[in-house]
Amino acid sequence: MNAPASSRTGSNPKIRQRQTKVVATLGPASGTIEVIRELVAAGADVFRLNFSHGVHEEHRARFDILRQVENETGRPIAVMADLQGPKLRIATFADGPVELTEGQTFRLDLSTEPGDVTRVGLPHPEIFAALKPGTDLLLDDGRVRLHVESCAADHAMTRVVSGRVLSNRKGVNVPDVVLPLSALTPKDRDDLTFALDLGVDWVALSFVQRPADLVEARGLIGDRAALLAKIEKPQAIDSLGEIIALADGVMVARGDLGVEMRPEDVPTLQKRIVREARQAGKPVIVATQMLESMITNPAPTRAEASDVATAVFDGADAVMLSAETAAGAYPVAAVAIMDSIAQRVEHDPLYRQIIEAQRLPFGPETSSEAITHAAKEIAMVLGAKAIVTFTATGSTTLRVARERPGVPVLSMTPDLVKTRKLMLAYGVLVIPSQPSPRFQDKVNSSVALARSLGIARLGDTMVVTSGEGMPGSTNVLRIVTVGEPVA
Repeated sequence: MNAPASSRTGSNPKIRQRQTKVVATLGPASGTIEVIRELVAAGADVFRLNFSHGVHEEHRARFDILRQVENETGRPIAVMADLQGPKLRIATFADGPVELTEGQTFRLDLSTEPGDVTRVGLPHPEIFAALKPGTDLLLDDGRVRLHVESCAADHAMTRVVSGRVLSNRKGVNVPDVVLPLSALTPKDRDDLTFALDLGVDWVALSFVQRPADLVEARGLIGDRAALLAKIEKPQAIDSLGEIIALADGVMVARGDLGVEMRPEDVPTLQKRIVREARQAGKPVIVATQMLESMITNPAPTRAEASDVATAVFDGADAVMLSAETAAGAYPVAAVAIMDSIAQRVEHDPLYRQIIEAQRLPFGPETSSEAITHAAKEIAMVLGAKAIVTFTATGSTTLRVARERPGVPVLSMTPDLVKTRKLMLAYGVLVIPSQPSPRFQDKVNSSVALARSLGIARLGDTMVVTSGEGMPGSTNVLRIVTVGEPVA
């Protein structure tokens, strides 16, 4: 096992030396308390429970460990339940894998008979209901492409555009069609009920095709967890603005997105999704295959390191590890390297210039948004050590995170359960605090906290924002010089 990279997080383990967050997926390689402790020390901020794998009791055990480690470290840990979503697969072959050749005809149908080199079952009538001649089907993560020449309610005749060996139960993608499918299967609904009862902070919704998918999920989740839309279907791009508006956050899920779209389109879409999510003030994660080679190797390729760096330069709130930490041989090293790459990028002289250049006008600014933007500008001009937000709902903190400040955002909150989700947002450290009716008492507590964390010393400057008397708003901005408490 790799030693934790605690030196990367400074003298205080609560404080990271970068603002971009790291999401780590738990699995067989990282399900023990010893490894989870190391992952937190190495730089993991948010943990993903992948409901495509494992059983409920395994997820419960990992969740309980995360809360134990949270109590040990005093650093809040956000937990995300990632729902599987519909899985479209072909059926089986009578005599094992078949070899398809380019140009041959191949039939897909609803028959339960085992397949052969001329046909195979596709037990999804909803696919046939949506198919039209001219549609392409992708099998086995795009390794096989079929062109639909004719179709009916129970079958489709296709021609093999690109062929290879095809084996049992390979996945099917339909990139050009909105399928009449809910994003929530019966399994997902069962998993969702379990995850909400467990107390997860985020629910990631797979297979999002249209805004209605978010409406359906929100009706089941309510305010018990934040809702994250995984952008992995090309159809979602057509309604991206509406989807972002309905979600609390988004994920650029490049795996399936890269199967259903041309590879050259994915990088530009990644930038667009990150930009639009930031403009809306919603946390955005870049995910999938970021350090893929570290599943089996102790170090990433240079291309992978560059890929992570690009996501950080783009201004993503977080970058995510999947199989690298869930099933890989070097889970702690993967987190430590991702942490190191993010640090190196954020300390590059060009980084701040790029982040500032990416800032778009955030629509007709409200007074809350104007105050938050001013807080970030003042912090930069005065060299403030931190921006402090007092928040009950998280809205004030998210406004600050949207500005991508170059200093920690200390989110002081009386309700950790409701605001732990903010640990996914850029630069945010959630701090449980006692509610106080006097603003000056809040300022004094924030100064004491910053000093205890080693963020600020006597004479340093901090910027404080709050929504006094108006939950959900930001209506106070104060510049504070760190000194003795004021009565």
